[in-house]
Parts: sequence; structure tokens; C-alpha cells
Amino acid sequence: MDYIQRDIEKVILETSQSYAAVLITGPRQVGKTTTLQRITEENRTYVTLDDLEARRTARTDPELFLSLYPAPVLIDEVQYAPQLFSYIKIAVDRGAAPGSFWMTGSQAFRLMELAQESLAGRTAILHMSSMSQHEIYGSGENSPFEISIEKLKARTPAGRKTDTKGMYERIWRGSMPGSVSGKFPNRDMFYGSYLQSYIQRDIGDMVDRIDTLLFADFVRAAACRAGQMLNIHDIAMDVGVTDDTAKRWLKLMEKSGVIFFLRPYSNNLLKRTIKTPKMYFFDTGLVAYLTKYSSPDILMNGAINGAILENYTVAEAMKSYTNAGKECLLHYYRDKDSKEIDMIIESDGELYPFEIKKSASPGTELASAFKVLDAGSMPRGMGAILCMKEELSAIDKTTLIVPIWMI
Repeated sequence: MDYIQRDIEKVILETSQSYAAVLITGPRQVGKTTTLQRITEENRTYVTLDDLEARRTARTDPELFLSLYPAPVLIDEVQYAPQLFSYIKIAVDRGAAPGSFWMTGSQAFRLMELAQESLAGRTAILHMSSMSQHEIYGSGENSPFEISIEKLKARTPAGRKTDTKGMYERIWRGSMPGSVSGKFPNRDMFYGSYLQSYIQRDIGDMVDRIDTLLFADFVRAAACRAGQMLNIHDIAMDVGVTDDTAKRWLKLMEKSGVIFFLRPYSNNLLKRTIKTPKMYFFDTGLVAYLTKYSSPDILMNGAINGAILENYTVAEAMKSYTNAGKECLLHYYRDKDSKEIDMIIESDGELYPFEIKKSASPGTELASAFKVLDAGSMPRGMGAILCMKEELSAIDKTTLIVPIWMI
């Protein structure tokens, strides 16, 4: 079992040169603590608030806690003692050195709220998700996925070429470090344990007396709709809960970093835009496990093969930005005339549209929907078909054909 270098390491170290407090958020078991321990200097103190005695001290006497574990310190699972933030603020205001406080936590939204309330302007918040395909299969430095011939040629050596079968092996295998690294070689056993731990600990910490079996069924029902427009009522009906309960539970899944939503792109000039978001999982291995696909080959030809490919592609684009410490403005487009664009990156005042297809030989008609953006207020930049073709090519000067392995 070998440690797999994470792209965000460089961002963490650079950020620590400017900020006294750095908070790494992300879901359970994505490697937050392992990564920080890997890159830390020898004199940094480590303490986890999974330790009940340390947690009790942090909650009841934060000042004593910070004396027992002096800076530079790595505080793991800091969400268990939000009382610490006020005292870290005092330390920062008194001139704590850059990189004094490294913190991790697995409840991203709540942590960000607490940190911004108590440490506004004093802490850097970075998000860490499951591993990207660049981390698992690639080499060299990560860079945000941008659509130009020059930048795509520059990133080509950092990826590892694969065909359709190889891509679905990546999708099915997933991107959780414990499974990918070989630490837990039995994939099904790993994901079964992960799901149980996630519900009992993360969800259990956020909601008292939740029906864990019913919530597990709910997560499965959501996985069946990964990469699709969100239909809360259908998910609720599948499980036998109310729509309001389904809304709350989806919010819990989003807060704990398991899913994310792509909001539709619209502006005042695009009147017929549908407002419903699309739902994606950060880790497609979890989706494949929950939907009971027992092999990559079966998944490749299964009912969700298109949706899970889209999920994988959108998540990889997102990871390329977050791992570089940058914000990514991602949208999709669909209107009442059924014109649809799978993914739109908004950057530098332009919109870059993408169509995602399983085909290795996409047709030119796939880019026809891109023109709908010309009616909007923001100019349209280069577009691309993201597909299974193994080499970079082009349809015309405004539309490229880009292999998904290149993201």
C-alpha cells in the first residue's frame, strides 16, 4: 500500500505561508488527515477530537486545550468543538505565525459557517473531495480544466490515455483513497463499511434519532438518479418519506460532501430556461456500489451508463479546480424546448459549453445546442464534446473533441 500524492498539497503549503489558520473540509475518508500528516513539519502537534477526552477539554476549556496542544498544531475533526474558533481568533489577532493552526472537518457547510462567523478574514478554507483521475492515474502538476487548444495540449502529458472500457473501470472502481490505494482491496466491503460509518457518524451527528436503515435506502434512491435533473418527489416516493423529509436529507448529503448540485444557467435574455438543478455524487464508485453494478463491463452497458459517465466527467472538472484552490463556476442548460447543454464553465466573462457522450466518434450535430447561448448577455467561448475518443481533435474552430481522460 503506497501513499498517493494529492494535488491539493501544494495549495495547502502555499496557503499556510499567508494564513495562520487553514481549514480543510471534505467528506469522511477522503484523506484530509493523511495528507496533512504527510506534508507537516516534525514539530507540529497532532490531536484528534475523535478522542473523547480531548473533545471534552476543547469544549469545556478551549484555552486549556490550546495550551495542551500548542501551535503549530493539527486539530482533526474540529467540528466537534466549535468553541475553539473564538480562541483561535484571539491567537491569530495576537500575531500567531502563518500555518499555526491546521484544522480538518467533515461537515463542510456548518464548518464554513462557524469559521466565517468567528474567523472571518483570518482563516483559509479549502475543500478536499475524493481523489481525481489525475491523482490516481496521471502525473505532473494539476491545473484547472480549461478549454483551449494550447492548454489542452499542455495538460495532455499529465493524463493517462484510456478507452471506453478503461474509463468505465475508473468509474466503477471509484476514487476513495482507502479503496484506490489497495489498503482495503475488497471494494464491496469497503463501500458497505463506508456507508454504514457515514450514516452512523456524520448523519448521526447532524440529526438525532434518524432511521439509519431508511436513510440508507434514501441514499440508494438518490444514487439511482445521479447525473440527472433532481426530482425530489420521485426519490421521496421510492423510499416512502415526505417531500419535505427528502429535501432535508438531500441537504444533509450535500452538507457532508457526498453530493453536489449543478444549477442551471440562465439570465434575463434566456426566458425559457428550466430552473431545476442536477444532482451529482463526488465518487462514482459509491454510485456503482449503491446501484448494484457488479462489474465495469455490466455498468458500461447498463441503464445508467450515460448518466454515470456524465456524473464522472462533471465531478472531475470540479475536482481539477478545487484541487488547485480555485472556484469553479459550473452550470448546465436546459430549456422548455428540450435544448440541453450538459456542462457550462463560466470563466473570464465567457461561457464554455460542453456535451458529454459515451461515443468515440461523436457527430457534429452534438454541438448544435451551444448556439442557444448566443441569445444571452455573456459571450460564448470555445465549446467541446467530451467523449471516449482517445486523441484531441476538433469539429471546427469553435468546437473541440476532447477525451474525458484528459480532464
